[in-house]
Amino acid sequence: MAPTRAKAGFRDASSEYEVKIAERWFVWAGMVLLGGIALAGLVVAVYAAWLFHDLPDASELADYTPPTATRVYAGDGTLIGEFSEERRIFVSYDQIPATVVHAFLAAEDSNFFQHGGIDVGGIGRASIKNVFNLASGRRLEGGSTITQQVAKNVLLTNESSLNRKLKEAILASRLEASLSKERILELYLNEIFLGYRSYGIASAAYNYFGKSLNQLTPDEAAFLASLPKGPNNYHPKRHPEAALGRRNWVLGEMGQSGWLTPAQVAEARARPLTTQDAPKRAEYQDADFFVEEARRQAAANPKFGEQLRAGGFYMRTTLDPTLQTAAREALMQGLENYDRRHGWRGGWGTTDFADGWQAAALKEQAPPERRTWEAAAIESVSGNSVRIITAKGNETGNLIPGDAAWANANRQLRRGELIFVEKKGGQFALKQVPRVNGALVAVEPQSGRVLAMVGGYSYALSSFNRATQAKRQPGSAFKPFVYATALEGDFSPASIVLDAPISFAGGPNGQRWTPENYSRQYYGPQTLRRGLELSRNVMTVRLASTVGMNKIVALSDKMGIPGLTPNLSVSLGAGEVTPLEITTAYAAFANGGRRVNPYLIDYVQDRHGETIFRADDRTCRECGRGFSGQESPRLQPRGTQVIDPITAYQMSSMLEGVVQRGTAASARGLGRWVAGKTGTTNEYRSAWFVGFTTDIVVGVFIGFDDNRSLGSGEAGASAAVPVFTQFMQTALKERPARPFVRPKNAIFRVVNGIEEAFRPGTERQAPTVEAPTTSVGPQNYNDVIRREQEARTNAGASAPPPTQAAPPPIPQRREPAEDLSGLY
Repeated sequence: MAPTRAKAGFRDASSEYEVKIAERWFVWAGMVLLGGIALAGLVVAVYAAWLFHDLPDASELADYTPPTATRVYAGDGTLIGEFSEERRIFVSYDQIPATVVHAFLAAEDSNFFQHGGIDVGGIGRASIKNVFNLASGRRLEGGSTITQQVAKNVLLTNESSLNRKLKEAILASRLEASLSKERILELYLNEIFLGYRSYGIASAAYNYFGKSLNQLTPDEAAFLASLPKGPNNYHPKRHPEAALGRRNWVLGEMGQSGWLTPAQVAEARARPLTTQDAPKRAEYQDADFFVEEARRQAAANPKFGEQLRAGGFYMRTTLDPTLQTAAREALMQGLENYDRRHGWRGGWGTTDFADGWQAAALKEQAPPERRTWEAAAIESVSGNSVRIITAKGNETGNLIPGDAAWANANRQLRRGELIFVEKKGGQFALKQVPRVNGALVAVEPQSGRVLAMVGGYSYALSSFNRATQAKRQPGSAFKPFVYATALEGDFSPASIVLDAPISFAGGPNGQRWTPENYSRQYYGPQTLRRGLELSRNVMTVRLASTVGMNKIVALSDKMGIPGLTPNLSVSLGAGEVTPLEITTAYAAFANGGRRVNPYLIDYVQDRHGETIFRADDRTCRECGRGFSGQESPRLQPRGTQVIDPITAYQMSSMLEGVVQRGTAASARGLGRWVAGKTGTTNEYRSAWFVGFTTDIVVGVFIGFDDNRSLGSGEAGASAAVPVFTQFMQTALKERPARPFVRPKNAIFRVVNGIEEAFRPGTERQAPTVEAPTTSVGPQNYNDVIRREQEARTNAGASAPPPTQAAPPPIPQRREPAEDLSGLY
């Protein structure tokens, strides 16, 4: 029995050992399992912490407003432009019609008002549908609710990942807890991109249909609701069948949800899908240069510049649309007239009339400002009988014989040349895009409001704004500041200055500088008035030398022309200015001697209607009191007094003489009380005219961007004055000219048949500069004028340089061009 017991004992010990080993394994496995669970929990915790650490706070959306465009308006309320990152018009939920709400719910989330942010049933249905969609190659459905889309669009990115989907689900639940359903839907309908440069439903309704939301029909609302899934896939012009099918599907969903009756669904489906062309920036297209300059100035404003493209501001500008359109047309016409005077340059391309030539020709666009121009090809040429065919429409016809003769005189027209034409009755006018450029700016002298600004021939061809960015020599247009400085001293309009040869040290190569008049003639003693009217160079330099260039430059700076160098050449316009600078400086002559600062933006309001910027910062302390018959309160005039009101009136009267009897006499047809000064620089590089009435100041500049010569005879009188005249024919209808304001303390005397204004004391003695010892009375003065006229007649054929053709005759008097050779 012993062995048996021993054997049995052995087995008991072995089993006990195995049990212990198993227990150890179980303990170890349990520890590993627990460790794994702990590790997994740690991983989940870390992942959750990482997932949540940058998760946005859903409560921020309680005050969130999507970015909206800053809309820019003219002074009369015309929309002239937009600055935007996203083109959007924000509308509150209570402004959205039920039809629009139902259309989007039917298309995107019919259970929106029932679920808590995540539609489990919707996800299940989408999953089942996706099995069939995958098999048939159709687009997969995501099952995201509107709340999830708000979370993604506003708070998250568009990346496709599990992380983003988890964040989206978490945020959707948080949104539902912190915002009302109406607020969530409001955010969604204002945030979504719907194509056609449209963010939000209000913008889309306008861009696609030209309607406000409350004007949309059910079929139009359904079409907009079909777009969130893919605006490009349902583009109404490029994919009309897909767009119509998607719209009709949304209408069916609206019917199934009970928001439309079967009859309404059938009626809506029967309507054609009719949309507008892709939207333009603004219907008014004449203010591109002005709008861009307003944008630059607004962007530099520290109060709102950083938010300009997303802040939804209302910007009211100083623009007068009528004057702006007139300014654009006058400048373009003036540049085209100049270009025509210098001949036909040939077509802008050629064709052999092979198949497809029309499409190639249409790639070359005429300036968009010339909407009636179209591309064409010359089909045949027989002398001045020229047959053309248009690239769009294949319309055939003849060029106007006069246009053909004009072109053939400079460069023979040829078959196959591509040209621009404009239909005129049964014929076509030949058109050419000018290479010359220019600017026109109009300012209200009492306030500095910029009423019109055109910075070039075409903004589409060149956005460089020559009105504000081009610094050029103004030539004789600067002379009024020399004369104004003299009048601020002891001179009067009747003071005598000698028009005779004069020279100064400091010319090139150690030689003397000897300025000359344009006619190379000298006319002896002349009044200041006559010297300015006829733009005498030598008189101006002599006067500047006597008055002192330091004083002239200082006064010019005070009036708004900074940075000039005080040397005598500047008296003839050798300094550089922008058209806006010199035009605004002239305002002091029209407004009684005050410098005003030009501005384009009247005021800016934020999206809540609060005014955050106003250009007119004057205060009226008495405007809040009641009135019972007493005198109404008056605001102080704008600007800073820089010249005496008598000087301002004297200059206005003298510059009116420039128009009535002087170098700008071609504008005399505009009537009385129109003043101004022509300007032409050396070698005819730039042509100017700055003119004004009491209520408007207009500056015109003509010149090539590379500063080459405009050509012999192309002076301010021939190139710039006609542009001013055409513009003022419109401006004077809105703002009729009226007499310049007579200063109360001025003394008036008739001198040589003209009523002159004098500062008290100056009427007794007219200072002279190198005048003859004998007095020059009225009879002597008339003799001077007679001799001058005879000299001009004798010098009328006074020769230009032999290498240049004689300039064409110009009505009245020719603008004297400054001879600035050898200036120091």
